[in-house]
Amino acid sequence: MKKVLITGGAGFVGSSLADALVARGYFVVIADNLLTGFVHKLPNKSLSNWRFIRCDVNDYDDIAPVMTSYAFDYVFHYAAVVGVKRTLEYPNLVLHDIQGFRNILNLAKNTGVQRVFFSSSSEVYGEPVELPQHEHTTPLNSRLPYAVVKNVGESFFRSYKQAFDLDFTILRFFNTYGPKQSTDFVISKFIKAALAHQDITIYGDGQQTRTFCYIDDNIDATVIALEQNKIVNDVINIGNDQIITVLELAETVKKVTNSESKIVYLPPLPEGDMTRRQPDNQLMRQLLQRELLPLAEGLRRVIAQRSF
Repeated sequence: MKKVLITGGAGFVGSSLADALVARGYFVVIADNLLTGFVHKLPNKSLSNWRFIRCDVNDYDDIAPVMTSYAFDYVFHYAAVVGVKRTLEYPNLVLHDIQGFRNILNLAKNTGVQRVFFSSSSEVYGEPVELPQHEHTTPLNSRLPYAVVKNVGESFFRSYKQAFDLDFTILRFFNTYGPKQSTDFVISKFIKAALAHQDITIYGDGQQTRTFCYIDDNIDATVIALEQNKIVNDVINIGNDQIITVLELAETVKKVTNSESKIVYLPPLPEGDMTRRQPDNQLMRQLLQRELLPLAEGLRRVIAQRSF
């Protein structure tokens, strides 16, 4: 039985990955300090092939015993301070994640880990100079603390391959949504407001464009990359390429929920609200060999299974 560590595994994407790997017969250890993760997102307690350990990967003395005890085959480093707004409010907090890169990589190279997967972000691209945003042609030009730290993380993983021959895969996540997502992200906020027939608030004029990837598409692509040994020592955009404005998203949520909510406009955010987003997801499509889930269907699934 292959052993897998998922740091940040009590978060939205990490816990969804844990569910998938546990179901496929891996032994999964989930490490999370519960800063933004939640115990209720962990896999079914009736299953025996997983364990949760509350610890901080940024603290070497906390994470080292976990990694040395289990001798993991694979590590998914998903632990991070997440959310642009949160990281703008607490920039020093996000800088601590750099120590986590060192800890995970040093321990991985010394304990026989075969490959480490890193959850990077579309935020590294900053304001796009080209659309769609390609993994190897679009500059990484954001100066936001969250994006800078993710960019530093990518450099760490490449450097450890060069210095220690530790294989890696960098997953640049674009907006991912699903039933387990926290309520402080846009789709969850819009759905929660719409179901309560409360105002749906938009920053600026709502013409910012985004793409939204349903969690199953994210997880399926990741598992295929793992099991088919794809995207080794490379980077891949994980996201849907279908563009929608934030205003159109609000209107779609209203339609799907039959809501009477009003759309209310707030002043634009001072920074961090990029005007455009669209991944070049050809590599992801090659992995999936199928179409990605349409937004309206994804919204219906979230509403049917929501945990908020």
